[in-house]
Amino acid sequence: MPETILITGGAGFIGSNLVHRWHRNHPDGRIIVLDKLTYAADRAELAGLAGVELVVGDVQNLELARHLIDHHAVTRIFHLAAESHVDRSITGPAEFIQTNLVGTFSMLEAARQAWAGQAGCRFLHISTDEVYGSLGAEGRFHEAMAYSPNSPYSASKAGSDHLVRAYHHTYGLDVVTTNCSNNYGPRQHVEKLIPLAIARMVKGEPIPIYGDGQNIRDWLYVEDHCAALELAMTSGAAGRTYCIGGDNERRNLELVDLLCDLVDEALQRPRDTSRKLKVFVEDRAGHDRRYAIDAGRVRNELGWRPMESFESGLRKTVEWYLKRIKG
Repeated sequence: MPETILITGGAGFIGSNLVHRWHRNHPDGRIIVLDKLTYAADRAELAGLAGVELVVGDVQNLELARHLIDHHAVTRIFHLAAESHVDRSITGPAEFIQTNLVGTFSMLEAARQAWAGQAGCRFLHISTDEVYGSLGAEGRFHEAMAYSPNSPYSASKAGSDHLVRAYHHTYGLDVVTTNCSNNYGPRQHVEKLIPLAIARMVKGEPIPIYGDGQNIRDWLYVEDHCAALELAMTSGAAGRTYCIGGDNERRNLELVDLLCDLVDEALQRPRDTSRKLKVFVEDRAGHDRRYAIDAGRVRNELGWRPMESFESGLRKTVEWYLKRIKG
């Protein structure tokens, strides 16, 4: 019988891209998407996909999760549902604790109960590199590093990572955890830096840049990330953690300048039109200075390689958003 998988948060940014990829690569399978449809999700991103069923619900609802696993004979779970915007976690941390920590517990417990004594089932937990804290000028995050989260968001994700590990070691649940760098690409909510900057450029509005713009992030094209998630689910070792990064370190100011040039080129505007829109704003509280990932394990063990360079991925991203903005 065709396999049925469950993707939580499947109407969000990474989740919807993963749904499209899995649907394309496993056309005979079924996908159940569990999503609360909060502000950052869009059911329209799943429209027209045969064999994909959207269930509107909360990952904190253990009974619902258990029902979905049992009723649809789910054998694999991609757990992406999470509150992910750092700024929102600073002004309202409670929701992050509930969704990211309690929600992960509920999904783990539902899987443990449903899969007791059943082989061939797996729970893949998608997390962030922010659990490791902030790097200095040298070095990269790797799987053996100690956790040192600096925001309510990253602390809630760190806690959920520990729960996943505990369910593997205590109950024998087949789990894999991935910690990724900053994703970019189609279907991302406009509050994030890249889609926000593109939208502001098109409208001729100020582009806000935190602090001095020298904070460094390692950027990962979302389709490349989804390819790594597919490999982690199908070929990863049980109980293993995989750090996934694009090896694309860029300062925020450098990133925005490149975006400005790509947007001006696409809109056939004079060079530097968009660069004039940059404004520096008060820095985010506890803003980590640098993130970078050593993706050696996922490359060596699973054979993963990103298909997009930073420039090619960013160009595809700009083209996608400009089409959306223009309607």
